[in-house]
Formats: sequence, structure tokens, C-alpha cells
Amino acid sequence: MNISTFIVLGIIVLAAGYAVILYNNLVALKHRVAKAWSNIDVLLKQRHDELPKLVETCKQYMNYEQETLEQVIRARSLVSSARESQDIEALGKAETQLRAGLGRLFALAESYPDLKANSSFQHLQSRISDLEDAIADRRELYNEAVNLNNIRIEQFPDLLIARMFAFKPFTLLVFSEEEKADVDLGQLFKR
Repeated sequence: MNISTFIVLGIIVLAAGYAVILYNNLVALKHRVAKAWSNIDVLLKQRHDELPKLVETCKQYMNYEQETLEQVIRARSLVSSARESQDIEALGKAETQLRAGLGRLFALAESYPDLKANSSFQHLQSRISDLEDAIADRRELYNEAVNLNNIRIEQFPDLLIARMFAFKPFTLLVFSEEEKADVDLGQLFKR
């Protein structure tokens, strides 16, 4: 064997090693997205379990707010369906509806002093608010992982490995502009 054969073999070994490193990095990114989704999923399940308790507590006091309570329950069902099917787009839309319903419910609760003073309501309101904050934090981490994955599978030379092994982009979890807008408190208190 001559020196040129060793050089060619060395280049092939280096290229193969580099391809393995790229592949492993793409796999790690894919699993990071899955882990971030799993973290959101856990919080969504917890909130899903708390919402019926909140609605039942409110029903005892809010006789005239049945539409708002039903809106929260419908939105809860939509979130659950989207979560179970891992339909990120539908989840974003359902989350927007649920958050609007919860905002209206909490705002209307201000009109019911007995409800506001109820320890179960206070606990559930606090628990759901904490879960909402945690979901927002996890959503940010999920979107960051998705963004990193999507960038890497489009960059050269990673895209060669990504295409060869069918790595796919993930969908960002976004909520509508309505949710990002400031809450119109006057509108919330209209009956």
C-alpha cells in the first residue's frame, strides 16, 4: 500500500466519522423536541384534571354564567383531543379558546364575593394559574427545540444526513394573536 491509499482511507474514515457525529446530533435534537413535548403534555394533563373541579366549584355560585362554564368545558375537550393526537396546530387554537374562557371565568368570579372567598376556588385558581405559567415556560422550551431541529435539518451538510434518514421538521406551538393581545376587562364584564 502506498501513501495515497492511506490518505484516501483516512479521508473516508474522517468523512464517515463526521457523518456519524451529524447523525447523532440530529437524533439528539429530535429527542429533545420529543422531551419538550412530553413536558408540555404532563402539564396539560394536570390542568385537564383540575378544570372540572374548578367548573364544579363555580357552578355552585355562578348560576347565570352557564355559557362561560360550558365554553371552558368545550375548550378543555378540544385541548384534550389535540393533545392526544399530537396535532400542534389544533392544540394552539384550542389553547387560545381555553385561555380566553378561563380569563372570562376568572374575571366573572370577581362579581361573586362568596365564590372569591371559597378556599377551593382560591386553591384551584392558584393551581391553574401556576400550571398556565408552567405551560408557557415549557412552550418556549419546546419551540426552541423545534427551531433548533428545523434549522439543523435545513443546513448544509446536516441536510444531507437529514434527507438520507428522513428527519422531518416539527411544528412550532403558537397561539393566536387574540391571546397575545391585552385583555379588555370591560368586555369581560359585559353580560
